[in-house]
Amino acid sequence: MDSFAWWPTVLFAFAVIDFLIRLTCLIYVPRNRKPQTATAWLLAIFFLPPYIGVTLFLLLGSRRLPRGRREKQAEINSFITDTTEGIEDVKHDHPWLDPVVELNRRLGAMPLVGGNTAKLYGTYEVTLVEMTAAVNAATKWVHAEFYILSYDKTTAPFFDALEAAVKRGVTVRVLLDHVAGLRTTRYRRTLRRLRKAGVYWSLMLPIQPLRGKWQRPDLRNHRKILVIDGDVAFTGSQNVIDSSYNKKGNIRRGLHWKDLMVRFEGPIVAGINALFVTDWYTETDELLMREVSTVPRPISEDTLDAQVVPSGPGFAGENNLRLFNSLLYLAQERIIITSPYFVPDESMLYAITTAAQSGIDVQLFVSEIGDQPVVYHAQRSYYEALLRAGVRIWLYKAPTVLHSKFFTIDDEVAVIGSSNMDMRSFSLNLEISVMVHGKSFVTDLRKIEQEYRDTSRELFLDEWMQRNRASAVLDNVARLTAAVQ
Repeated sequence: MDSFAWWPTVLFAFAVIDFLIRLTCLIYVPRNRKPQTATAWLLAIFFLPPYIGVTLFLLLGSRRLPRGRREKQAEINSFITDTTEGIEDVKHDHPWLDPVVELNRRLGAMPLVGGNTAKLYGTYEVTLVEMTAAVNAATKWVHAEFYILSYDKTTAPFFDALEAAVKRGVTVRVLLDHVAGLRTTRYRRTLRRLRKAGVYWSLMLPIQPLRGKWQRPDLRNHRKILVIDGDVAFTGSQNVIDSSYNKKGNIRRGLHWKDLMVRFEGPIVAGINALFVTDWYTETDELLMREVSTVPRPISEDTLDAQVVPSGPGFAGENNLRLFNSLLYLAQERIIITSPYFVPDESMLYAITTAAQSGIDVQLFVSEIGDQPVVYHAQRSYYEALLRAGVRIWLYKAPTVLHSKFFTIDDEVAVIGSSNMDMRSFSLNLEISVMVHGKSFVTDLRKIEQEYRDTSRELFLDEWMQRNRASAVLDNVARLTAAVQ
């Protein structure tokens, strides 16, 4: 028996260490974090064995990029602030929007610029054809930056166009996200194709510790950008990959993604390209200052004012969330939101429900089905509160995954880009949003919204309250993870 006499002492020591770890986390974790984020982490640490929870927190608890990346972002911001052109073309017929413009300028350095035109592309294959045609028309340089860039049967013409551009003397630079690429089925084939094409390419936010490249592994560059010669830019929600994402499960279920991209011309192209220049500098140390801005030129009488809003861990504030909330509170008549992953933080939920309770027409378009189970169920946990507040929810019918990301405020302002309305896009992903002021652009988006409405079914509160109890429990559990997704 004497041989086991030390067990009580060991158990007591473990209990003390366990208590001290939990107490330390209780003091440290909430520091400079949103209450819901801190609560989610504390739940993970308290319910899991402490060493597992603390290890996860140390790996994933900080959303800050390494110091070198943040310094490069600040350097580019300073240059953009001093050199951007096109401000003089702004119409200045929207004084109520001026505070939002100033907010965006202070947070992301980009000004509001006038003299722009925009064309929307809501068909997956047509968008790829148009982007391919733009590359084929390039005479000086091509900048392509996509969260997912994959070589497959559908995207082969785009890669062929990149190679043809190189052969005729065009400088082609390509950026693709490392982790997102690894998750595709044709990652190595894609890299071989880029090498064969002769383009300059680099991985974004690579996880390569043996090469000294490391940051929180789920901080990702989610932007979608294509710029041609400084004259034309595409951005929006669509990646360069087949609309099934080449996944066996998606193909078996018949899933296809539906996206929305916009082609801009005018001074806003320089702002979009500035994000590429920033990301290229961050990944390669090559600074392309001469390609940040272009000389603005009027294109037509019916031009748009537009402002690029970059966001992500490279910025101190949640630029996109602040923009979205500011516009939500400015709405007088109508708010229509389309987001594939809708997991709002508390501030956005209050802004949306307050608008609906004030009599504003608030509508939300989401997919009837989901491709990411945890996010899908977390999203569903908000439906009851939204419906009770008077928000109309439209479920885009399966098997299509509605992946478009935009919203409109009244008939005046729209925001389009790569950003979802979820806490991952607000805090963890590098995103691009473009705020557009102009009735003609909102009118074009209204046609897209009506197309979605015609292909959706409306969800009503009575139906929702009768859903399967087990599904409701799963929704609420998934919601607990929303702050750290």
